[in-house]
Amino acid sequence: MPTSDSSPTDVPPADPAAPAGGTLRPIRFVHRGAVVEVDGLAPTTTVLQWLREHARRMGTKEGCNEGDCGACTVVVAELAEADGDAAAVPTRATVVGGLVLRPVNACLRYLPTLDGKALLTVEDLRAIAGGELHPVQQALVECHGSQCGFCTPGIAMTLSNTYERHLAAGSRPLRQELADDLAGNLCRCTGYRPILDAGQRMFELPARRLDAAPLVAALRRLAADPPLAYAAVDPAFGARRRFDAPRTLDALAALRAARPQARLLAGATDVGLWTNKGFRDLGDLIHLGEVRELARIRQDEREIEIGAGAPLEDAWGALAARVPALAEVWLRFASPPVRHAGTMGGNVANGSPIGDSAPVLIALDARIVLRRGGDERTLPLADFYLDYMKNRLEPGEFVRALRVPLPAAGTLVRCWKISKRYDCDISSVCAAFALELDGPCVRSLRLAYGGMAAIVKRAAAAEAALVGKPWSEAHVRAAMAALGTDFAPLSDVRASAGHRMKVAQRLLLKFWHETRADAPLPAAQTSVWSVLPRPPAAL
Repeated sequence: MPTSDSSPTDVPPADPAAPAGGTLRPIRFVHRGAVVEVDGLAPTTTVLQWLREHARRMGTKEGCNEGDCGACTVVVAELAEADGDAAAVPTRATVVGGLVLRPVNACLRYLPTLDGKALLTVEDLRAIAGGELHPVQQALVECHGSQCGFCTPGIAMTLSNTYERHLAAGSRPLRQELADDLAGNLCRCTGYRPILDAGQRMFELPARRLDAAPLVAALRRLAADPPLAYAAVDPAFGARRRFDAPRTLDALAALRAARPQARLLAGATDVGLWTNKGFRDLGDLIHLGEVRELARIRQDEREIEIGAGAPLEDAWGALAARVPALAEVWLRFASPPVRHAGTMGGNVANGSPIGDSAPVLIALDARIVLRRGGDERTLPLADFYLDYMKNRLEPGEFVRALRVPLPAAGTLVRCWKISKRYDCDISSVCAAFALELDGPCVRSLRLAYGGMAAIVKRAAAAEAALVGKPWSEAHVRAAMAALGTDFAPLSDVRASAGHRMKVAQRLLLKFWHETRADAPLPAAQTSVWSVLPRPPAAL
């Protein structure tokens, strides 16, 4: 088995075993048809760094190094899990021949998270096509979609995932679906028309499918390895750092209890920026990504339970399937590579006031399930946040799941994300509303806002101005004024305080216009984006 890196001579050898974790071993994953072993690199080494600086695979490009541009997009493959639970929600990932494929940003993915998986890069496409150009590559050539070429490898990897998904389903993507898939790939030459043309053209060429069988066989062999316990010196800080990836919920709970100061790591779509841009020392890491129980989403007629490790793409897909009004905010939450790597549990636990999950979940009256050791407690998500980046997690505790009640029949739900860019941008304001009427009057109302305070929170004064009163423009305008009591927003690079307050007020008025009893306005009349309708097939 090839070893891509070995420990430098000035680094002390790893301990054969360590407390509160398993026996240390190298990182092992499949790349270019072989099992690769990596040892001696800092646990926060990214996949992009390894590809370019150690494996010398230069096809994957470094652009923004923060998950925005998509030039470093790769595809990660792992074994599909056979789940006989009838209540389990199917994954939103591409499933081919026993493999689950997800496009991710190599710049945000830490190398140890590849353990037991397969890494596919642009160099693999020609091998998949038997030495010829892959249909994705051929279509980009024929449709003049490469332009300057810097972003093309990432675009090709995104389109290759789209290609496999639709061939497996026997379908063909609509042009808007292709645009949605490519939302995380920035083309600096602004030439999306030929790229979208290529996305359609690739299905007209002779099919060249990924042969999953060899990868499945290799990954099954790797599955016999013990859970990853890895350690290496981080030369940036001159300190030895651990990375543990338990595989069961009980093992995670025990490890977390034994090492409460270790940092929990899910998809690294936020934490990755702390090292890439902030050059922070993360200390020891405990990875949640190998705990299958945490990745599951289950539902019944009353609620959806979203495991804290479920990818954002799967979690948002499950919510939007039951609450269609959430479809747009789902598609605008970051980008597909970020949503396939990041988790809703991580988004909620990090507690950013501009995280788009929390407003929606709070508006739906979600509860958060916390575990420490063998004990669990549940509390309303609205009560979880204390102050900026502060929450009610106790030492040794972690988020296990989110329980989201399904809205009762007749409940009116809306969510709007306001940002400078339509796709792949951070919210200036995110507002989520849930309204129940009793005749002409408001029976219950939940107004949750992100970007308006140090935490995501409900607008208590605005709610009080409406509950029990007629759902009328006069009362809504009184509630709009009450938002000044609820919030004192700040000015920053995304928006001024005044702009945020006006947006928050106007969104409440927009909500009334769409839900008023007398001639409610259809969404097409309240959105400038109605000229680009998203077909049901895109969801």
